[in-house]
Amino acid sequence: MEGRDAAAEPPRRITGIRWHANGHGYLDRPAHLFVVDAPAPDAEPFYEPAPDVVTPEKRVVPSAPRRLTEGATSWSGVVWSADGRELLSVPDVVEDRARDLRSRVVAVSVDGTGEREVLGVSANLSIDEVAVAPDGAVFLRGNDVGPSGIDFVAPGTALWLLGADGPRVLTDPETIDLGEVGSHLSFAGDDVLVQDRTRGRMRLLRVARGGEVGEVLGGDIEVTGHAAAGDRIVAAVALPASYGELFLVENDTRRALTDHGHAARERGVAVPEEREIAGRDGYPVHGWVAVPEGEGPFPVILQIHGGPYASYGIHLFDETQVLVDAGYAVVYSNPRGSAGYGRAHGRSIRQAMGTLDYFDVLDFFDGVVGSDSRLDAERVGVMGGSYGGYMTAWIIAHDHRFAGAIVERGFLDPVAFPGSSDIGSFFGQEYVGTDPARIAAQSPMAVVDRVLTPTLVLHSELDFRCPLEQATRYYAALKQNGVDAEMLVFPGEDHELTRGGRPRHRVQRFDAVLEWWRTHLPVA
Repeated sequence: MEGRDAAAEPPRRITGIRWHANGHGYLDRPAHLFVVDAPAPDAEPFYEPAPDVVTPEKRVVPSAPRRLTEGATSWSGVVWSADGRELLSVPDVVEDRARDLRSRVVAVSVDGTGEREVLGVSANLSIDEVAVAPDGAVFLRGNDVGPSGIDFVAPGTALWLLGADGPRVLTDPETIDLGEVGSHLSFAGDDVLVQDRTRGRMRLLRVARGGEVGEVLGGDIEVTGHAAAGDRIVAAVALPASYGELFLVENDTRRALTDHGHAARERGVAVPEEREIAGRDGYPVHGWVAVPEGEGPFPVILQIHGGPYASYGIHLFDETQVLVDAGYAVVYSNPRGSAGYGRAHGRSIRQAMGTLDYFDVLDFFDGVVGSDSRLDAERVGVMGGSYGGYMTAWIIAHDHRFAGAIVERGFLDPVAFPGSSDIGSFFGQEYVGTDPARIAAQSPMAVVDRVLTPTLVLHSELDFRCPLEQATRYYAALKQNGVDAEMLVFPGEDHELTRGGRPRHRVQRFDAVLEWWRTHLPVA
């Protein structure tokens, strides 16, 4: 409340299955749709002008926003209809009892005369994005969540064209994956531009309305954004030696418009080397190794990504570079459960976490370390965040070769997860199941008494995705069992600390990581 300290606010009444979201907070204050008249680009700003610079007669006074929606429903993903008469949006109603990931798309009249449903829940689609082409055609980016309404494991996000008879899929969700964070739709004539993640790359595809697919940008790049105007396409692209550049595609040729990676290259970038290792069951595991300059042998850190349906890529990655600069070789892979290798690869660990993915992570690590004389197999550490924190905790309960471990923002206790996480109402039951014995067979907390490895537990105070109690309960168990353990909690940060946290905290986190490795896995 305005003018009051947070501690003086009234209690929050919660009646639904969800009540908070990571990076957002409580959900009892819904987001509504408003329309406000935009001033001309050359108009004076809204703040009070200095009288000797701009006369009062020229000052632009903003019009009051007009509210279009009411009630407890939140609205997101706003886009204008082609004629400007409606806003298309995705309403989000907090469920009373059971989670439902199916989305509706609703068109709200700008003149306030009402709304109409464009897509209903019977389509079984969870919608990430609604986009309207210049000719008025409506496209969706989303995935089928099946009859249960919560089947989200390796979701197979695809492009859909919404017609009079419902949505029609234009891309193959089994082989083309449009679900990377930051993916979006752009229009190039009648075609749609989309981002497909595959084997650590993000290529830019052009999709025709008949379903024909062509590659616009590919190779050793990760396309993180794009837009089109006429025959020209511009894309933001991450590279092995750059966090991001702008590329222009015109007349089937591409050229770089920027060179933001110049400073990083001057300071020195360790470009990772790509590897593929056959696992114990013959399954190919794909990944990379980054090695400091010199002959070695260097101590090795096994890095494990989050998700699990996410992936490591070929872009310049600060986590890896910091470790390499400190004298460590870094090995990392995309085991089964990861994105970018087809849906079957991603779904293979559903209700079987800590099995095939565990084998893949260690088999890749052993294969790379055993075949490279620069890597010291006797001096190794392991670290990871979120799902990577889960896998790190799982590994050190079953394998005691590591000199140290860092468990960060981990999914550590599936039993406590449903009542504390913002995705607890569906994540656990889809990934580890609901049978108590099966949950225990996949739970790091159930085997924490086996851990012997010195462990640093990193977590953020306001992490609502993997709540703080996941870390505190795990840390307390380590201490009770006599393990050399420390915990570092970052005030005011959430699950996105390493990607979007305060710069001060991100530097302090790196300092803590390097200090831990200097202590437990010294370079010399």
